[in-house]
Amino acid sequence: MSGEPMFFSPLVDMADHHRALRESVGKLVGKYGRKYFQEMVAKGTHPDALWQELGEAGFLGVHIAENYGGSGGGLSELYIVIEECAAQGCPMLALVISSICAPIIAEYGSQELKDKWLPGIATGKRRMAFGITEPDAGSNTHKITTTARRTDTGWVLNGAKYWTSAIDESEAVMVVARDGDLETGDGRSALSLFVVPTDTLGITLQQIDAAVKTTERQYFVFYDNVELAPDALVGERGAGLKQVFIGLNPERVAAAAINNGISRFALAQAAEYARDRTVWKTPIGAHQGVSHPLAEAYIGVQAARLMAARAADLFDRGEDAAEAANMAKFFAAETSLKALDQAIQVHGGNGLSFEYGLADLWFIARLHKTAPVSREMILNYVAQHSLSLPKSY
Repeated sequence: MSGEPMFFSPLVDMADHHRALRESVGKLVGKYGRKYFQEMVAKGTHPDALWQELGEAGFLGVHIAENYGGSGGGLSELYIVIEECAAQGCPMLALVISSICAPIIAEYGSQELKDKWLPGIATGKRRMAFGITEPDAGSNTHKITTTARRTDTGWVLNGAKYWTSAIDESEAVMVVARDGDLETGDGRSALSLFVVPTDTLGITLQQIDAAVKTTERQYFVFYDNVELAPDALVGERGAGLKQVFIGLNPERVAAAAINNGISRFALAQAAEYARDRTVWKTPIGAHQGVSHPLAEAYIGVQAARLMAARAADLFDRGEDAAEAANMAKFFAAETSLKALDQAIQVHGGNGLSFEYGLADLWFIARLHKTAPVSREMILNYVAQHSLSLPKSY
């Protein structure tokens, strides 16, 4: 990463301490770097050493209140941590999951849940997965069929979730479920949130063979008469849809952070290669056919980073960040794919070699064109809410 220009970072920072945070995270993760992350993926193991150092340095808890062991920052600080990790070649989906669960628990969890989970999440010693996606529901959360019903001793959970990341390395999973005993009155079912220990009887994991090259594994998770204690419920019964969005907007910003970090890594590698690679005594970066596409990609990436920083800042101020978060995720995915593709092209055949660390980033970048919300649903949102156009679905 020695070729990354210094002016890549300060443009998007909203506070003076952000640059120091960037430098500290970059220095720590840079000790590990792309080769380390590739090795972990190839071995099918987790980057435990890196995760532990991030926790010990306080970077995993930058968005968690100080009285729960965090640094007292917000989404803006977490965005920086996630982006810097990816910019050093270590895109960590586990950090995206933390952007969902921690804010939900902090906002709606009982005092017991906060005391139990937030300090551990802040240090990285405890992990919580998140389960919302289902095969037949897609983007329509109202069609979730995983159901929780009240019993004399608590709750019983039945159903299945798809694409649940890192549940194999988590102590619990936050599950979005339909409340089988409540109806909203408009034909839809009320949703509730539950913290489910992953060692509970009735949970079965089926790993998904995915093209995404990351250290987190993806799972199809089956819940068969899973018995839960009364305190498994997060917040208010039946208010799950409202509650979950305190985590879904940060998730969009966190996804943008990964893609923007990948973009920075790719463009830094491409710029360095274009400076060093010489053909007929001339560095290939001197040719406009190479330099102009990289410059255009750089402009797009900087714009994407500004959008994401703005979305995080709005969220931290307690303002409506939905539009900004959705647009930031959308644009980060689009620009990262262009930046990565151009970086691969600059490298020629070397761009397809794992040695240069670019080709195996493709599906991670491509993932966020579809997830955590598809580009089509974001366009639907913007058309309806930003442009006041008729609802199309």
